[in-house]
Amino acid sequence: MRKYFIEFIGTFFLVLIVALTGNPIAIGFGLAALVYMGGYISGAQYNPAVTFAVWLSKKIDTKTALLYVCVQFIAAIVAAAVYHYVTSLFFIPQPGIAVPFGTALLLEVLFTFLLASVVLHTAVSEQTKGNDYYGLAIGSVVLVGAFAAGPISGGAFNPAVGVGPLLFDVTHLAQYGIQSVLYIVGPLLGAGIAAVVYKGK
Repeated sequence: MRKYFIEFIGTFFLVLIVALTGNPIAIGFGLAALVYMGGYISGAQYNPAVTFAVWLSKKIDTKTALLYVCVQFIAAIVAAAVYHYVTSLFFIPQPGIAVPFGTALLLEVLFTFLLASVVLHTAVSEQTKGNDYYGLAIGSVVLVGAFAAGPISGGAFNPAVGVGPLLFDVTHLAQYGIQSVLYIVGPLLGAGIAAVVYKGK
């Protein structure tokens, strides 16, 4: 039970930091701290796409993976609710104005691939087990991705970050079809490719 609680805490604060700041440095360092906090307990995945990559790599069982994803989405919805309470606004992740869907999708795939690859090689691989740099590596990837792709794709790289807040605004959910597809398909595709590459190493 403890590992699910950690996944909730980590995902909750990650989404809340993203919503309140939108600042890549705050997001990257915040994630690094959260990864170090929960890494030894749950693996500090905080991201359904990362959980998908770890599951495909057979480093987590199906039941745990499904429960992680459920907890991650619940945490994201709660974080969106807190953001709404604090600001009276809805946090709606979305790509930049006039950015073509294909462009945004490509960046979500590429940077989620990079994120999942770094997780698999630094936090999951037996060859790097016990290292002290995995949290910094993971946080740095998200920091760089947020700077590089954030203004274009929205820089979610995480279905919980991209879709969880949309689920909180349930009365307008039908309006968010493009974002829902973008932030589910892009990250899952990127994570899936990362798992295939990792297994083929």
